[in-house]
Amino acid sequence: MVIIGCDFHPSFQQIAFVDQETGEYGERRLRHPEEAERFYRSLAGKPVRLGMEATGSFRWFRRLMSQIGHEVLLGDAGAIHASIQRRQQTDKRDARHILKLLVEDRFPVVWQPPVENEELRQLLLHRCRLVRMRAHIKNQLDALAKNEGWLAPRVWSPKRREQLLGLPLTGWYAQRRSDLIDLLEKFDQRIAPLDQAVDQAAAENAEARLLMTHPGVGPIVSLAYVLTIGDWRRFPRGKQVGSYLGLIPAEASSGNKPQRLGHISKQGNTMVRWLLVEAATKAQKHDAAWHRKYVRLSMTKHHGVAKLAIAHKLAVRLYWMLRSGQDYTQGRERGSHAGQSV
Repeated sequence: MVIIGCDFHPSFQQIAFVDQETGEYGERRLRHPEEAERFYRSLAGKPVRLGMEATGSFRWFRRLMSQIGHEVLLGDAGAIHASIQRRQQTDKRDARHILKLLVEDRFPVVWQPPVENEELRQLLLHRCRLVRMRAHIKNQLDALAKNEGWLAPRVWSPKRREQLLGLPLTGWYAQRRSDLIDLLEKFDQRIAPLDQAVDQAAAENAEARLLMTHPGVGPIVSLAYVLTIGDWRRFPRGKQVGSYLGLIPAEASSGNKPQRLGHISKQGNTMVRWLLVEAATKAQKHDAAWHRKYVRLSMTKHHGVAKLAIAHKLAVRLYWMLRSGQDYTQGRERGSHAGQSV
């Protein structure tokens, strides 16, 4: 087998490789994409294992390696750099270090989502980005309305659009309002087919259909959660799901010092974390215990802290729904009878 340690950059990659059968060792700097493609295609037919730090801008490279049949392992960048003792850092040193970890079977592999789910993940990402842009436009229109003394509830509807058009604006204020409303309508037209595609994909996914039985969880949240978590068997406990999604607080406690908790770690998927926070606001209305905690935290701390706390509970509950195979109603019935004799 040919083992390759790769220090990947957008325009090039530095590699260190060893052929375990012949003992051949070498180092090369490959320009992207032509030179790198020629090199890896020359290894077609041989078993190849390549290790690299988890990074971005490598979709084309992953697709190339999959077509040729080479194995690509992504490593935890923090763990890789933590195992480097010397302070000198160069591309060649990084490639050699990754190769050493691979040969010694100490490479910190991170989970990669299946290639077949890549299109659905891109669909969700594209849809969420457009929704955020649309929300930014709505906020600007609300600011225009407030500047004119109009404080109507922020519920978007055709009636609200007519009321905005009826505001007495002139000059560039009127031009800005017209442009923003035109952009808002175009965003609605762009997002509508994406919503239909997400609904269809969620309906075809058994795990997403199961999660949609939970109040506040629709096709977008359920499908994003399933694609991000992947195989739930990767997580022995529900609390590890909260850590994976970055919903637990950072901690700096050591020695005899009291426990010090900070903001959430935000080490997980940003899009899924944002969706869970949005869904938590609706989910807490259907659970009395969650609602009490939400109200208490909103009054004593901040409504953002309350949303994050319920989002963490929601993430763990969705994990247990996947693990048990029970929908929301079955899970509630099972929980309500816990500890009772049969």
